[in-house]
Amino acid sequence: MKTPKWFLRKSPMALILLPVSWIYYFFGWVVFKIRAIRPLKSRRKIICVGNILAGGVGKTPIVREIATKYDAPVVMRGYKKSENTSSVGDEAQMLSRDGLAVHVGDRKSNIVLLNKQSDDTPIVMDDGFQNSSIKKDISILVFDEGLGYGNGFLLPAGPLREPRRAINRADAIIVIKNKNIKKKFSLPVGIPLFYAENKTISPYDENQKVVAFAGIGYPRKFFGALKNVVATRAFPDHWDYTDDDLNKLFALAKKHKAKLITTEKDWVRLPDAVREKIKYAKLETQIDDMFWKWIKDKIK
Repeated sequence: MKTPKWFLRKSPMALILLPVSWIYYFFGWVVFKIRAIRPLKSRRKIICVGNILAGGVGKTPIVREIATKYDAPVVMRGYKKSENTSSVGDEAQMLSRDGLAVHVGDRKSNIVLLNKQSDDTPIVMDDGFQNSSIKKDISILVFDEGLGYGNGFLLPAGPLREPRRAINRADAIIVIKNKNIKKKFSLPVGIPLFYAENKTISPYDENQKVVAFAGIGYPRKFFGALKNVVATRAFPDHWDYTDDDLNKLFALAKKHKAKLITTEKDWVRLPDAVREKIKYAKLETQIDDMFWKWIKDKIK
């Protein structure tokens, strides 16, 4: 689904859905408490990289950086599987392309299997901050400066999975820098705070006109990071592109005498034959040097 417009502002629709969000939170709280009764304790360190917003904050690039640094396996659910992503999901496919060992499916079962290996490297859990059935050694929350808390409401009235006070369960926070900082975005004191910066690397030079398309949580972030964009098309998050979608995109690019460009996450969801005709912009992420010192000490 596309990210609802009311997620970023307190619109009438958001206010109408407030009672539903209270019900959502109550059931989520009950499940969290039940799962926490007997959590799985891993022999290998568990580094959980999560968020309290429903997607789009830039968590996966942070997972990639940490897993690459420690040559660590990644466990994840593998959301939105399709034949174009080898039935593992777009994010898993994207991480695998970087040479990481990605284990998709039930995270608890995969952690049990990884504990049987002689390896002592940590295990990186993609998402799972709300999953209390697994004990984490390090919990890291990721935020985007430009999104903040959205409209501040819980799902489905807003983007929050749980109330802001849940941040206090985190061992550290990584905030991805954004030129448009969300007003009233403040974080609790006392929790280590680090910053990261994303850089979008286009495969084309600045003079090449491009038509950008994306099916991610907040496609405007991607569109705004590119230059010489003559047209854009936004699709729902994890969208599986049809032949009709692609024909329309090629027609739009031809109309503007431009090249098609998308995100790597979208690119891995394209059919193999189409991937040769469409390029993606690489996302490079750099995290504060102090974060690496902090996590090294924390793992010890």
